[in-house]
Amino acid sequence: MSYLERSMHMLDESAAQPYRLMVGSKESNRYNSLQQQQQAHDQQQFSLSMMGDSVLDSVQDVSMLRTVDSERGGPLSGSQMSLAAGTVSYSNVNVRESTKQLCEEFLHVVQRHKNASDVFEATDELIRTLEETLVPMNNAAKQLLSAGRERHLHAEEMWLNAERDTWRLMVCLYRDRLVTQKQDNEMDDLPLVNSEQTIISHLYGGNANLREYQMIVDWLEQMTLHQNQTELNHYMGRTVAWENTLHQLLEVGQTAFGSGRPLVKSLDPDAPIREKRPLHDLDVEDQMQLAKRVFLDIRQGRLKEAQIKCENYGQAWKAALLEGWRLHHDPNYEGKTDFATRESIEGNPRRDLWKKFAWQMAESRMLDPYTKATIGSLCGHLDSMVEVLSEHSWNDMLWAYVKIQIDIRVESEIRSHCIKSYLPMPDRYWNGKKSLEQIFDALEAHKNVRICTAAKDVDKVIQKYIMLDDIPELMRIVDGWLEGTEVVLIPQMLRFLTHFVLFLRQIGKTFQEDIGDRVIKRYVEYLITLGASHMVAFYTAALPPNMQLLLYSRFLDTITDSLQRKQALEDAYNFGLDVPTITVYTVERYRLMEPENDESAPTASGTLTELDERKIFSLEWLTFYPEQRGELLWQTNTLIRYFLARRSIEAARKTFAVIPADTMELIFTHYGSKDDIPCREEVSIREYLCYQTYLAAIQGYNDWSHLFYNGRPKPPPVVKISNFTERVTSEHREETYRKELSSWEERIGDVTTLTRDLLYNVLLFPEAGWLVDTDTMKPMPEDDEDWQNRAVQMENLRKLCIPEIVLLLHQLHTLTDRHSENLLLADVLSSESRKLYSVFPKHKLAETLTKIAESSLTLMNNRKDPFVGDGAKK
Repeated sequence: MSYLERSMHMLDESAAQPYRLMVGSKESNRYNSLQQQQQAHDQQQFSLSMMGDSVLDSVQDVSMLRTVDSERGGPLSGSQMSLAAGTVSYSNVNVRESTKQLCEEFLHVVQRHKNASDVFEATDELIRTLEETLVPMNNAAKQLLSAGRERHLHAEEMWLNAERDTWRLMVCLYRDRLVTQKQDNEMDDLPLVNSEQTIISHLYGGNANLREYQMIVDWLEQMTLHQNQTELNHYMGRTVAWENTLHQLLEVGQTAFGSGRPLVKSLDPDAPIREKRPLHDLDVEDQMQLAKRVFLDIRQGRLKEAQIKCENYGQAWKAALLEGWRLHHDPNYEGKTDFATRESIEGNPRRDLWKKFAWQMAESRMLDPYTKATIGSLCGHLDSMVEVLSEHSWNDMLWAYVKIQIDIRVESEIRSHCIKSYLPMPDRYWNGKKSLEQIFDALEAHKNVRICTAAKDVDKVIQKYIMLDDIPELMRIVDGWLEGTEVVLIPQMLRFLTHFVLFLRQIGKTFQEDIGDRVIKRYVEYLITLGASHMVAFYTAALPPNMQLLLYSRFLDTITDSLQRKQALEDAYNFGLDVPTITVYTVERYRLMEPENDESAPTASGTLTELDERKIFSLEWLTFYPEQRGELLWQTNTLIRYFLARRSIEAARKTFAVIPADTMELIFTHYGSKDDIPCREEVSIREYLCYQTYLAAIQGYNDWSHLFYNGRPKPPPVVKISNFTERVTSEHREETYRKELSSWEERIGDVTTLTRDLLYNVLLFPEAGWLVDTDTMKPMPEDDEDWQNRAVQMENLRKLCIPEIVLLLHQLHTLTDRHSENLLLADVLSSESRKLYSVFPKHKLAETLTKIAESSLTLMNNRKDPFVGDGAKK
């Protein structure tokens, strides 16, 4: 057997798999393994849907210390790039509609988990909700990629990926901070022992910072793992290493695709470096692909999968090389086992020797960058990893930095508490120790523009301060985002920040509450645009009372449908909002609005402006609850005073019509009896009746005026009669006219009497008079500004409306030749019981008395009694 044949035999026997393939050309072997490769890939994706123990292989063999959350997988944020991952995008799914639905689903989750003990169940459910939203997007992406089309990530899809990953980070870190750290406060110091695993297990149990470092590494590996799940693994399966080189050496001159360069003469792992000769070109290509895939598996936390690739490629020695970092543990030293039996030793007893040579390999110029990065990730060599990660993402660089910090701290702990002596590590190894703050500073100042720019992204900033547990600083930055223009917070970011604030409150984390309130306020403003009252009410209830009042009142402004208005108030009531205060504030805010210019002011006979319509329509907010009918009367009376002062009778009439017919009954029912009705409601009822009387009088006069001027029948035209037929026709017309005139006169007489009574109802309003409060024993607020304004407004309306009613009565009597009744009107004005004359200005009173005197003169000219005695008054 030749030397090459013996080498082939040794390599084949050392392979982990119990089978061998025929040695042939590179092309034939690759073609024959394509189907097996695809099947292996599919099986891997299924088995990796949830992370198992294989993912937990790290610089420290402490898988029992990983959190439950770290055993779950999660896709990388679409806004970031990772090793061997390209940029893809799609546009087949309506992302915006899906993300709007998330607002509704997040609300349901938060409502189901209100207790502080349910906080992590709530966050787990939020993560599942985000995953379910991303499923159709990812399915559409697979369809595009399978069709060979490029996929462009939508901005909101990119955020959803980042948000889901952020929630996962929060769950694992805060579960440890709130639960595990409380249990690890009191741990005994560890004496010198012989087991490296025992040392590190104790270290992880008592060092919360190191546990968090490990959680961050696991989290970063999960994201990369799931982002690259759709990639097709490209490597040869179940064969020997460097098969093309071996084939050419065995079949010299007989290969179809040979190499013209001198190849290595041996096939041991060190042959290319020792002999300084290359492998076959196809083997060099495959060697580079394998190195990349192995490092990507390490980056994804899949050490066992990387070793399986090496074994399948015939390089069991490389798989063994990836085992040298494991922590040494000899259970036989513990003395708990039977001396007759020996348990197997775990880990590498000469790990220090392996690590020293691994460090030299990571610095060697003879190895390819990905092999050095793979070795460097296991021995704590940062530069080798940075060499291949510097052109990738912020996540990749953070992973490299944090992984090194774990390695340094683990190595330091082992050398401090283990009874064995260790080979020294280079000073550069120990000088690489940094804090998390220093790591983030390095990333923000990184020479790669993409990485230092990504460090300023919203999701990266949030993740940074969650890792640092510096929530106050994060909230200050968020406050800057809310007020500034450099960062545009899309609705989905606002949704996350809002629930992040609620999460912090639920776990009792101290932070600036005012900033949290502003975050929720901004989110509620977005929800207002969606018009969902239950969502607006729920999140508004998480704000202080003054902000609740302003925000929910602003939301009520957007609702015009009566059923939707009622539903909005019911939702507000169900979530604990102060509905009476909010509705009153809304009505008063509308009432106090003034038109931008005087041209839009309404007239007595003109149409109402849009602002007037809105003021009137706002009163409907006070009609839904019976206990608010008293407030409804008060606000309606106030608005009627405003319209009457502007002489907008039509607006006042529409305002009066807003009050339901059962208002009085409900008020009396609510308070039980008249004596129990508060002073405010009592005076509102009287004022309401005053306006009812006044508007009825004005409407009666308008109806009389219409009948008087437009209802009078017109006499038939005068025509020249030339024959008997025309005479008969003319007489018939005259007869018809006389009948219609007689009917009109009878009607106008009745209507005149009715109108006169309606007008007198104002002048002779019971008790103290029209718009005059009666004396009451109930306390009235003296310092209330609304009461003072009301008294002034009512007095001014009396001065405005009572002279108007008197003039209308005089005109009514004069036009219908009831001059004697004008003389009775003078007696009403001069009566001391109501003192109506006091509301007249002197010049108007003189003008009114002059007109009454004219009626007396008319009676005298008609030879009637110009003075009305007691008999006439009766």
